[in-house]
Amino acid sequence: MAFMVLCLGSLMIVLDVTIINVALPSIRTSLGFSQTSLAWVVNSYLLTFGGFLLLGGRLGDLFGPRRVFVAGIVAFTLASVACGLATSQAWLVAARAVQGLGGAAVAAVSLSLTMALFVEPDERAGAMGVFGFVEAGGGSVGVLLGGVLTGVLDWHWIFFVNAPIGVAVTVAALRLLPPDEVPEHRGRLDVAGAVMVTLALLLAISAVVGGNDAGWASPRTVGQLGAAGLLLAAFAVRELRATSPLMPLGLFRYRSLTTANVIGVLWAAAIFAWFFLSALYLQLVLGYGPLHVGLAFLPANVVMGALSVAASARLVTRFGTRKPLVGGLLLATAGLLLFSRAPLGGHFPTDVLPAMVLLGLGAGIAFNPLLLAAMSDADPDDSGIASGIVNTSFMMGGALGLAVMASVAAARTSRLVTAGRPHLEALLAGYRSAFLAGALCALAAAALTVLLPDRARSAEGEPAGEARAVRV
Repeated sequence: MAFMVLCLGSLMIVLDVTIINVALPSIRTSLGFSQTSLAWVVNSYLLTFGGFLLLGGRLGDLFGPRRVFVAGIVAFTLASVACGLATSQAWLVAARAVQGLGGAAVAAVSLSLTMALFVEPDERAGAMGVFGFVEAGGGSVGVLLGGVLTGVLDWHWIFFVNAPIGVAVTVAALRLLPPDEVPEHRGRLDVAGAVMVTLALLLAISAVVGGNDAGWASPRTVGQLGAAGLLLAAFAVRELRATSPLMPLGLFRYRSLTTANVIGVLWAAAIFAWFFLSALYLQLVLGYGPLHVGLAFLPANVVMGALSVAASARLVTRFGTRKPLVGGLLLATAGLLLFSRAPLGGHFPTDVLPAMVLLGLGAGIAFNPLLLAAMSDADPDDSGIASGIVNTSFMMGGALGLAVMASVAAARTSRLVTAGRPHLEALLAGYRSAFLAGALCALAAAALTVLLPDRARSAEGEPAGEARAVRV
């Protein structure tokens, strides 16, 4: 029951990353956003979510993950109601930023709480399979739910739907989650380090999400990225000297954590390309309405859920983490390659469904072993910050990947329109190029799995190599 509470809380957060995309045209009309200002409905959430993940993870280690989880759910729920009641642009953007803060707190500690609930290898593999489904499937479920709510009701309900779930999760978390066991000598929060890394992430994400509009070589983008790099360098120096570091840099000596986070960045870039670009292809090229766009993701959700819950844990138990991970990534690569050949007058059964099923298969298989590999070497005292690092990698990879894919698509479309090609044909060519770039990211992630230690089963059924951590 406690695990169900964690999954529901995590699902609320993951859903909100994508549920809004189908509703953006309705929000633009309702509140009078321009095409440029509309981006801040998404970006304000990404900025605060990505910027505060590491701080949220460390707060969980210092003050207790249960306390941080509940505080995050309460903040997210109240901000969701404020979003649904918004009557102006500034109101909605500000409430979305608060949603990002609450979401960061929940995401930063959910994974470490899950690892604490399940200590036996078989149970942990099964739990991580479910958690992986929530993380992977939540994005595509968000597109489905956003289409249904916007098409049947209106855009306000994509936020109001969080209220009853948030209340139920808060009450259940207080009753079911194990009490926090915070050590008496827990150290102090590295406030200066927290400010440095949070500001660096905010600047980096701001540069990424604004790169298309400002230009990747513009003084604004280059300046933000340069400032973020300097702050990260200063943060690293401080963490090496701090008595109670915000992020123990020694964690990155573990090959599994370091490699899994790099794979996570590339994998998130590919997944975000799928969520956002396939929805745009269905809506702008094939002419699907919001409800039909959401329903188009249903087969992938079903496949992903079946594999994550029923099969992924068994694959990890039998083959270790590396083989299922590379298999899932290669299936996702194949799905994105199919989307890169999508035709102008495509039909759902032949041109959309096969790619959706392959991507559902890939995500359903890959997320469980990736999360297990990333968290496998973390000590209990550092599980919160390790969870924060994993989530930060996914968010940064997704934001960066989406910005790059959108830039690739826009550049290709612009060149073809300038050359005199019809707009719809040029738009499709841009999406195809972006899908191909996403496939290359997934393929690169699959190639990097050779660096992961493979914790396969021994003949006696126990995980071989589990007794000691593998360091770089």
